[in-house]
Amino acid sequence: MIGVDRIGEIRRAYFEQRRPIKEIVRTLAVSRATVRRVVRSQQTAFTYERGVQPVPKLGEWVEALSEILEKEAKLPRRERRSTQRLYEELRGRGYAGAHDSVHRFVRAWREERARVPPQAFVPMSFAPGEAYQFDWSHETITLQGLPLVVKAAHMKLSHSRMPFVRVYFRETQEMVFDAHDKAFAFYGGVCRRGIYDNMKTAVETIFIGKAREYNRRFLQMCSHHLIEPVACTPASGWEKGQVENQVGNLRDQFFRPKPRVKSLTELNAWLADQCIAYAKRTKHPELRDRTIWDVFQDERPHLMELRGPFDGFVEKPVRATSTCLIMADHNRYSVDARAAGRMVLVRSHAERIVVLFNDAVVADHPRHFRRDQVIYDPWHYLPVLLRKPGALRNGAPFKEWDLPPLLAQVRSKLKHHADGDRQFVKVLGAVLDHGLAAVEAACAEALEAGIASGDVILTVLARQRQPPVPPSITAPDGLRLRIEPLADCGRYDSIRKVA
Repeated sequence: MIGVDRIGEIRRAYFEQRRPIKEIVRTLAVSRATVRRVVRSQQTAFTYERGVQPVPKLGEWVEALSEILEKEAKLPRRERRSTQRLYEELRGRGYAGAHDSVHRFVRAWREERARVPPQAFVPMSFAPGEAYQFDWSHETITLQGLPLVVKAAHMKLSHSRMPFVRVYFRETQEMVFDAHDKAFAFYGGVCRRGIYDNMKTAVETIFIGKAREYNRRFLQMCSHHLIEPVACTPASGWEKGQVENQVGNLRDQFFRPKPRVKSLTELNAWLADQCIAYAKRTKHPELRDRTIWDVFQDERPHLMELRGPFDGFVEKPVRATSTCLIMADHNRYSVDARAAGRMVLVRSHAERIVVLFNDAVVADHPRHFRRDQVIYDPWHYLPVLLRKPGALRNGAPFKEWDLPPLLAQVRSKLKHHADGDRQFVKVLGAVLDHGLAAVEAACAEALEAGIASGDVILTVLARQRQPPVPPSITAPDGLRLRIEPLADCGRYDSIRKVA
């Protein structure tokens, strides 16, 4: 790179001393092209910028260095490390290049970020029914006297700013589906676009720009409701700033002080009422002369029509154990005995666990959220109980069995018999063939007669299943005999041959 002093010498020799270029080249030991460039450009200094900066040593460390810079960009300026300290950290990780490469990269990275002021945003505007924003937050409540951290699903209509909040024990995909169903039912319609962050329950892969690979079940939910999903840029919460702002505002409104409830059902009903009350008393941030509730009433006709709830389950194949149990969400649930030892499909809904075997439902349990619980349905073990009636006394599924009242009375009376358990198992076995309603009716008839016996109840059931006596046939007059034959057994004696 030619210095400013040499540029001064060339300019003086050419413009003041009127020396030819050939002589200047020979006396100053510079190239002819350099002299021409100085003479023709009329510049007194030149700068050199490399078009492509090769980074043979830093190349494989660019990603790691960028991650460090991203984290430090969120810190105050005085807490950010110098390029020398960053270089030392990379050296500790195995970087073998020079400090200058790190310095140039960091300077270029920070200059690029400085082009856009870090706190400057573009104001957004949405048409009625155009979009909603969705996010999660973690809140603390008092459930049955004990503190508990729950997951709150937040949705906000981008035009009217109408909020919706619903609380769950988990932040899993089936909860996302249920939160959308409940929110759309609350709003009475659906927006055309949904704006999300890159939550794992929706986005599987993030590509360059806005391109995303969404989860298959999440896309099915969007297709059911005719929603176009839109994912934000990573670490760019301002792209869904309305719902981000709602999280903080409604935390102060609804969760401070901590609500004290007996169940999440009670809390969610209260939250729905509070969302309406909040909307009615809060002014719209843009239409200052109207409340959020008033603007929401105008937006409602622009929402798409509800198409019913989405069957929002997460399906997983599981093998049932020989004790008729399957594992789901850290708990064990019983299944029908015919699925023991077989592969079944476990469908986890927001509030239920449904198990299918060969497309038939073999279990349907309310979902439990405490871990390491065993949930039995004693009816699942009835075929096994018929072969092993002694299990009625000590079998885990049959302890504290909440039987129907009539069956409970029969069992209480049969306890006084030596083979009472065996007789009662016979009565229970009849449920498989006759149905619970018929068995209860037979129990009622036996109890009314004062006879609580398994054989009597089975006899009553058998009598109920007997076909009705057909009515007698009355012959019409046209088919009657004019002379009806007389029954006379003596005629047989007349044909007897007397020896």
